Amino acid sequence: MSTGDDIAIVCDTTSYLPATMIGERGIGLVSLYVALGGEQRRELEIGDYGAFFERLRASDEGATTSQPSIGDFVDVYGPLLEAGRPIVSVHLAAGISGTYESALQARRRLIDEGRGGERIHVIDSRTGCGGLGMLVLAACAAAAGATAEAVVERVGAAREELRMWFAIDTLEYLRKGGRIGSARAWLGSALQIKPILTLEDEIAPVERVRTRRRVFERLVQYAEELHADGRDAWVVQHIRDPENAQRLVERCREVMGSDPVFVSEIGPVIGTHTGPGLLGIGGMPAKYLEQAGRA
Repeated sequence: MSTGDDIAIVCDTTSYLPATMIGERGIGLVSLYVALGGEQRRELEIGDYGAFFERLRASDEGATTSQPSIGDFVDVYGPLLEAGRPIVSVHLAAGISGTYESALQARRRLIDEGRGGERIHVIDSRTGCGGLGMLVLAACAAAAGATAEAVVERVGAAREELRMWFAIDTLEYLRKGGRIGSARAWLGSALQIKPILTLEDEIAPVERVRTRRRVFERLVQYAEELHADGRDAWVVQHIRDPENAQRLVERCREVMGSDPVFVSEIGPVIGTHTGPGLLGIGGMPAKYLEQAGRA
């Protein structure tokens, strides 16, 4: 069985990992799609998030999203398999996207075609965005000197200890997109609320607060809880809110005593369903990002 640096790690664009991290680690990337105003584009090709969200705000119909095709996955997997590399492929929660299923179908096609598809290991991250990004980095860290099965095991263990919260301005985008999950119970509230949510297979409610200021302070308190529980590998993400994201980084750096693993902006695919104004933080034990010892 191939081990070590032979293992290829693949994810999709909804991790929103910084491009430098993807390049440095040689992560394979499969793009989801977003359609707005009658035009469908690969998320990977949308460079100007600001222009997209301006159009989204102005659109009566809103945007729609779709998972990568089987062929999109085959295009990424095929050359890696031809190079003799096993693959660990980590993807957006199956509870809110068909991306995981498309990856499985691509694997089946490559098996049926005798192209080595049995060497592909597909993981449902049961999360997205910063949480997915950290799991992908955990896979990269585990790949040195390990079997693909050991990488899958490491990612599974990391997922059990991962915690992520995100706050949004309104539930309306989630309602329109049908991704609202158990947070549906909060629809129709007479209160002006700022929902704090998490993603555990599906979108789930955490707390309702009244103001953006209270959201910010509650996310800082959550960082304190993460730190107390030993989840000191942490990330911050936002949509069209870099100033508050930076403020959150500065406050949480004091709490955690370390820099974030990464800070990034969430793009059009997830942003279609949450709307602009998202601010989020999460963490897991740093041990999962440490390079595994030689097997």
